[in-house]
Amino acid sequence: MRCIVISGPPPIVAKIISPTRLVLYPPRLPPPSSPGPQSSPRGLMFFLIIAESPLLSARAFIKPGFQHTCGPDFQVLGGELWHHSKPDIGEDQARRRSTSTEISDLYDRPPRRDPLDTSFNDPETAFRSKTTWEVVRAYIVYTLCSSNYVVEHNMELMKLAKAMLGERLFRQLMKATFYGHFVAGEDQNRIVPTLTRLRSFGVKPILDYSVEEDISQEEAEKREVESSVSEIKSSEAVSEARSIGGEMPQYNVTKTFADRRYKVQSARTYFYLNEASCERNVEIFQESLHAAAGATYGTGITAIKLTALGRPQLLLQLSEVIMRARKFVSEVIGGQGNVIGQKLNAADLEKRLEQAGIKDTKKFLAKVVKDSEGVIHLFPWSGIVDENFQLSDTFRVPSLKEGRMVRLISQLSSREEEMFRNMVRRLNTLIKTAKDLDVRVMIDAEQTYFQPAISRITLEMMRKYNTNKAIVFNTYQCYLKDALKEVSTDLEQAKRQNFFFGCKLVRGAYMEQERARAAALGYPDPINPTYEATSEMYNQTLAECLRRITDLRTKGLQKRIAIMVASHNEDTVRYAIEKMKDCGISPEEKIICFGQLLGMCDYITFPLGQAGYSVYKYIPYGPVDEVLPYLSRRAQENKGILKKIKKEKRMLLSELRRRLFTGQILYTPRGNYISV
Repeated sequence: MRCIVISGPPPIVAKIISPTRLVLYPPRLPPPSSPGPQSSPRGLMFFLIIAESPLLSARAFIKPGFQHTCGPDFQVLGGELWHHSKPDIGEDQARRRSTSTEISDLYDRPPRRDPLDTSFNDPETAFRSKTTWEVVRAYIVYTLCSSNYVVEHNMELMKLAKAMLGERLFRQLMKATFYGHFVAGEDQNRIVPTLTRLRSFGVKPILDYSVEEDISQEEAEKREVESSVSEIKSSEAVSEARSIGGEMPQYNVTKTFADRRYKVQSARTYFYLNEASCERNVEIFQESLHAAAGATYGTGITAIKLTALGRPQLLLQLSEVIMRARKFVSEVIGGQGNVIGQKLNAADLEKRLEQAGIKDTKKFLAKVVKDSEGVIHLFPWSGIVDENFQLSDTFRVPSLKEGRMVRLISQLSSREEEMFRNMVRRLNTLIKTAKDLDVRVMIDAEQTYFQPAISRITLEMMRKYNTNKAIVFNTYQCYLKDALKEVSTDLEQAKRQNFFFGCKLVRGAYMEQERARAAALGYPDPINPTYEATSEMYNQTLAECLRRITDLRTKGLQKRIAIMVASHNEDTVRYAIEKMKDCGISPEEKIICFGQLLGMCDYITFPLGQAGYSVYKYIPYGPVDEVLPYLSRRAQENKGILKKIKKEKRMLLSELRRRLFTGQILYTPRGNYISV
């Protein structure tokens, strides 16, 4: 626990302005010329508990000559006082006290802000947070990533180096190169120095425990096929489902694409083993949530993949149900796309079914979710997050062709129904924990044959938990042809069901795999045809979000939408900044934030943070040996963005020369920026 014992006239007040800065001075006086407590002849003692957790720290800048008084349990450590005993106070309570806004009505010095050069060409600004060794290391890593041989054989080379050097020397080598550049540390405690430094330069973290299974292709295929096929083989149920929407080959299981790592560099893949492994994943995510809460002062985010929490077959079948439900609506009224976008009136739906001669539709119509504007959902999706959902009994619709109620989902066994409830329970547990800790959760996007189910579950979690602020965020991949349509309909649902909407916009991680699978299985390619088309889709989707924010601003409700622009593309970031200006959105509002991976595109991240924009780094952590698959993917991803690597290498070299010629080779980063 860190405490500050100070002397001064009562009442002495304090304002924590960053994880490493604490300003102390008497009230009703002008702020001191330099941060620090004011000395007092009266000698009245006052102490402030800063933090109990070792993940938290704060430093008081003690003015020369200031008298600090220590009791028997205190020890002076360079201006800080270390208390050896624990007070009767919980860690969460201490953290909340240390960042309390109850003392925010104090004098404070304005935080440092640098002007933003949107050309992102200034090496000094880009690498101000790095030591000279870190600049050299980054240049070496990027040079290695430019080698086709190293990238294509990176996993074999790492395993060979481990065998030749032994585990100890291999770990040291990795920490000096790839691991040190792309990974923050081995555990929650060892990542704290990295997080503290990032924050001092205006950058916040998205934490991810990046340990991955290193399994063979054969093992991956075996697990995926076994976990994607129902225990019940019911040809009748399959035939019923196909009566609405016909064949949907994208939801078929094929061994050729069972290894979901195929042609994927930038996303982690989970393979289902059993329910116990899913429970272990929950524990890991819980640890990340607590790390984010403890080390990020209420600004942290944790990323979660839904395929880590349950059997993929359930997501596959649920996705098929959603797409067949859309086909059903198009058959009824002739429209295309999501139900909510059709402006379908419940009375018109009932009339159309009566005209088709379908009986016994009252039970179906009673479950339809609607409001004064029309139908929102055909099914009571809220039951999903309440963990009382019977999939097989719920997804039935009237078939216009057959004139009767038909099931949209293949029959599930009681064990599979229980597995689905387990998956939802796990996600509920994580999001409830996140809300209690005031940590945001971003649900990652995955393959298109899983994504309808992932998005639907995520939106229902938003409806349940995003009642006062955006806790849950959905991820939208803008390389998909339907990205704008999906975001628009989800924004409409948030508006009509009155919850806060959080979204992360990305370009996408599965392009090559998705195209190859579509061609092999014979369904339309879901990916935009060109890079330029994806950029345009990204811009249009962001513009739609900003249009909605502008509409809400007139009612003072603009913070009901939160957007993360997760992109390494300079043009996309510039576009977002310009649109923010056009819409009158300031960086301090935190409506729009930006995100990049640790070790990539620092020349974008740090200028944004130092200019006062809300910006995040995706922070992986974990033991060296267990993050090798992650490092392998980072090497491959960097090969794919060679143009960006060339620019960053050029800027790194320029910064090295500048430090050499200005005598700053021993430069020590000391940030005094404050992240938004």
